[in-house]
Amino acid sequence: MFVLFGWQVTASPVSELLDRIDRGASKKFKIELQKGDRDFFELDQEGNRVVVRGNSYVNIAVGINWYLKYHAGIHLSWNGMKAQLPEVLPPVTQKERHETDLKHRYNLNYCTYSYSMAFWDWDRWEQEIDWMALHGINMPLSIVGMEAVWKNVLTHLGYTPEEVGRFIAGPAFLAWWHMNNLEGWGGPDTEAWYARQVKLQQRILNRMKQWGIDPVFPGYAGMLPNDAHEKLGVNVADPGKWCGFRRPAFLQPTDPYFDRIAGLYYAEMEKLFGKARYYSIDPFHEGGNTAGVDLAAAGEAIMKAMKRANPEAVWVIQAWQANPRPAMVDGLNAGDMMVLDLSSENRPMWGDPDSPWYREKGYGKHDWLYCMLLNFGGNVGMYGRMDRVIDGFYLACNHPNGKTMKGVGITPEGIENNPVMYELLFELPWRKEKFTKEEWIKGYVKARYGVSDPYLLKAWEVLAATAYNCPRIQEGTTESVFCARPQEDVRSASSWGSSGMYYAPRDLRPAAEAMLAVAEKYRGNNNFEYDLVDVVRQTLSDRGNELLKEVMEAFRKKDKAAFDVLSKQFLALIEAQDELLGTRPEFMLGTWLEQAKGIASDDENKRLNEWNARTQITTWGDRTAADEGGLRDYAHKEWNGLLKDFYYPRWKAYFQLLEKRLQGAEVADIDWYALEEPWTRQQNLYPVTPQGDVVQTARKVYAKVK
Repeated sequence: MFVLFGWQVTASPVSELLDRIDRGASKKFKIELQKGDRDFFELDQEGNRVVVRGNSYVNIAVGINWYLKYHAGIHLSWNGMKAQLPEVLPPVTQKERHETDLKHRYNLNYCTYSYSMAFWDWDRWEQEIDWMALHGINMPLSIVGMEAVWKNVLTHLGYTPEEVGRFIAGPAFLAWWHMNNLEGWGGPDTEAWYARQVKLQQRILNRMKQWGIDPVFPGYAGMLPNDAHEKLGVNVADPGKWCGFRRPAFLQPTDPYFDRIAGLYYAEMEKLFGKARYYSIDPFHEGGNTAGVDLAAAGEAIMKAMKRANPEAVWVIQAWQANPRPAMVDGLNAGDMMVLDLSSENRPMWGDPDSPWYREKGYGKHDWLYCMLLNFGGNVGMYGRMDRVIDGFYLACNHPNGKTMKGVGITPEGIENNPVMYELLFELPWRKEKFTKEEWIKGYVKARYGVSDPYLLKAWEVLAATAYNCPRIQEGTTESVFCARPQEDVRSASSWGSSGMYYAPRDLRPAAEAMLAVAEKYRGNNNFEYDLVDVVRQTLSDRGNELLKEVMEAFRKKDKAAFDVLSKQFLALIEAQDELLGTRPEFMLGTWLEQAKGIASDDENKRLNEWNARTQITTWGDRTAADEGGLRDYAHKEWNGLLKDFYYPRWKAYFQLLEKRLQGAEVADIDWYALEEPWTRQQNLYPVTPQGDVVQTARKVYAKVK
């Protein structure tokens, strides 16, 4: 036993994980930690106990997960991390071993920390670390509480608390502040917030250390407040704007202050959180202006500062748009950089000539990870490119540029959705032989529900051929028109997404019908009920996409009767969707808002957190950022409560406007921001306890699709 940050850490985390899954479960397993040059896990049997061996605690956890899925028919996921194991576990009749040379498994995107994790407490984080271990993750991005490092740095540099508050973003917007996209929005944070986050991060790091997980800390890239030139007299570049927000200043690496401030930053980080081996740094993220910046010198200065903090440090950088800029990283030594091929399923840079971001030589001498982005904005919707994920992985493994591929990762902007895709991605390193999605889905279905059922298999065969078979590049799920700002020709809910269907809505409906056919049989099966709601939700969303076109066609034809009938049907569909999603806590607005308020220490923090939570999922920014910057509805959600109180009133107001125009009245366009922004300041309560019977509601709501 050892003590870190004041918490006692036991020698092995595996037994505690098993007992959190099911009290007493650890007695049913025998855990053996063995040495091994290759990462491996092994399943075996000794009497009534299942033996799980591995060369690290994380790899043993992967073995436990593999056993639970493929021997015991138990699938642990975000919608349920507990299970009731049988009194005597199904035996492993033949020893099973899986090995991989892909030793690095990465997790998270800066955006995930805001779109999904902004208001998590320790209990939720404990579940997530369990999920990471079960899926083999050993190098997650870890940025909780890092705003306190910056607070201390700026205080040392002479900034007042008020000035610090104008620089550091609020709880739901810290991701984009970390990425040098904005400053101050959503703040100022309170002293209670800083103290809470530091304590939480220390507890997170304790648990990661217990598992042998290497956290990836945010490194120093030159970010400073916009007034740094006036305040500190330093030479800074202006990176320009991001979606209407002014970016923080960029401290020139040739400025004498760079080494001093970088040293101060790493020293303050070490005081609070210790050293890290991996540091994540993404200079000039998403179009930052590099005019007047010596990129080679910047890369060298960033690397030297990192190495002074830890001689074994590795720079982790996202491959996204222009990054990593060759001029900045080509001069760095092999082994000093790990590149996240951020969206390998859509825009791989590693050397796939079909990619719009193709780099013939990939990342050259630098190591890289094959990553799946999948989700944007935490949007709700069934979506994936199963074939592309599988085929791209094995293609990369056998490609000349794959010689420097060191592992896999997930980089979603939001989690707690589409568990099937994450399960698929993290199994890839452990499967030597290429397989098809049709082969894999059979095992997934049995693991997911604990049974072999032809109706459930049929449902997932349909889903794998439709929602999870996207044939084109797009930013996440097909966006629900329910969540879009109303207009005559809705092409997306967010500015960069798409509401265009890539399958015929009728082609997905057999999945819902197959699940409804056996719904009574699986009533109470947590995974089944979650999936049933999600599949029926998707059919309603798809029908809404079709129906809106019919509504607008009636308006263009000036068919008042048809417009009246169809627009009312569309509004009724939104209400039905709201009712359906109220049967599961994962799809409820109240869950998000109560998380935000629940971690607050006083009324001031509650108000700030709730405003952050409401604003992020609706207007996102101020009027300029929302409208001109395009950020409104970027993080839209098909959630109970939000559909009823935010999206429904927008569509109702729009249909009333169109109705007046059909009657010949001249009516001005609606000022949408003026209609939306007041909701962000409300404090009305939303339920957190599911309402209604899942099966009955799903059946009733699905009847509205036809």
